[in-house]
Formats: sequence, C-alpha cells, structure tokens
Amino acid sequence: MISKDDLIGTWQLESWTIGYADRDEFTYPYGEDPQGLLVYSNDGWMSASIAQAGRSPLPADVSFRKLPDALKADAFSTYFHYAGRYQVVDGDVIHYVTQSLNPNFPGSEQLRHAELDGQTLVLSGKDQAGSVIRFHSLVWHRAAAAPDGVVIEDD
Repeated sequence: MISKDDLIGTWQLESWTIGYADRDEFTYPYGEDPQGLLVYSNDGWMSASIAQAGRSPLPADVSFRKLPDALKADAFSTYFHYAGRYQVVDGDVIHYVTQSLNPNFPGSEQLRHAELDGQTLVLSGKDQAGSVIRFHSLVWHRAAAAPDGVVIEDD
C-alpha cells in the first residue's frame, strides 16, 4: 500500500487515458504525448499541471489580457492545472483543491487510487460527465533530481 513518503517528490507525466462505461473506447484528453508535472511536498501540498504537446505560442507583443478571446480559449483548452493539500488514506490519495485553472475545481476533493511500481506511479479515478461514467488513468514517472549546486538562470 502506498504511503505519503512514497509520493514525495516530482513526477513527469507519461500518459493520461480515459475509458468509458458505455463503450469500448479510450481517449487522450491532452493528446497521446502530454506534458506534465506532479509535485508532492513533504508538508502536505501538491500541484499538478498537464499540457498538450506542441501548444501554439501566444503573440509576444500583446498583453495576455488584451488577446482575442479565441486565442485565450485555445490556450485554456490545452492546459490543465490544480493545486492544494493532499492526504494518503488506505492506498488512495485525496487532493483537496484550493487553486485551479478550472474555476469549478477549488473546494473539490479529487480521489485517486495510487499504485507504485518502482519509479512509476499510476493514479486512477472515475467521474461522471452527464450520464457517462469515465475512468481516468494517469501514468507518472519519478523525475530525476537536479544535481546539487545546479542553478537555472532566467534569460
């Protein structure tokens, strides 16, 4: 059974698939090569971000707030993020969402079954979209630690 100590650190996303109770089909909400980071801190905080690979850049010479709504909507639809507290209970992890790109997520509890196999973490859960029950599976790999003394400077 997974423990809090097993989760602590940074994880990189390999895949996110969704299966459906009413059909034999899988979909990939952020494509077949999504990019993502999942961070669990020792003091009980977590943050998850997922993006579609190859996102179109926004114009650099215009403030984000002044961009046309269609460009902002496209950026929103290709990125997912939430953060908050977390707790491990009986092999499951519960994310208590406090911030999110999706304004409907704060205040929610996201229950994920957690399985760990070496450096691979699989988080699974289900939800309902309309009358359809969906089954999510996210595969993460532990990110390598940066060597001591490595400093990343802004350009």
